Amino acid sequence: MPSSSEPLIDADHADFMQRGVGIGVAACDSHNIPTLARAIGCRVSPDRRSITVFISATQAAPVLKCVRDNGAIAVVFSEPSTHRTVQVKGKDAVVGGLAEGDQEILADYRTAFMRQVSPLGHAEVLVRTLLTRPSADIVSLSFTPCAAFSQTPGPRAGEPLQRHP
Repeated sequence: MPSSSEPLIDADHADFMQRGVGIGVAACDSHNIPTLARAIGCRVSPDRRSITVFISATQAAPVLKCVRDNGAIAVVFSEPSTHRTVQVKGKDAVVGGLAEGDQEILADYRTAFMRQVSPLGHAEVLVRTLLTRPSADIVSLSFTPCAAFSQTPGPRAGEPLQRHP
């Protein structure tokens, strides 16, 4: 477990989360009923103490309602070609808009995800359709990671994320 002066997310995991990985965002309502949405990009702060994911406000309306109600969030990052998967949780998620440079992050994410899934037989038009949204429909969800787990299938799935030196 990192000390309080160390961020929970190390540089290797931050890089992984900002590559062309599949990103799922989950939240629960006051009755613990879960809801899920696909994110279309991620930005990790330079100090790695904050994570921002981007989602369609239209498609993710139930997730946004839950986050606005209680701030709890779980985000899963999974690399399609290897199934390497990381889950990060937060308790203080807030909904916001796009910041300067976020459109470039979204465009880079689409390209990287396309490179990840095209060898698996997914056409570029499918990826672009799945991940492209009008700017006015994109919102950010920013949170402080409070827990992180390896979810890669295998004997270590569910274990706390191990920091890389």
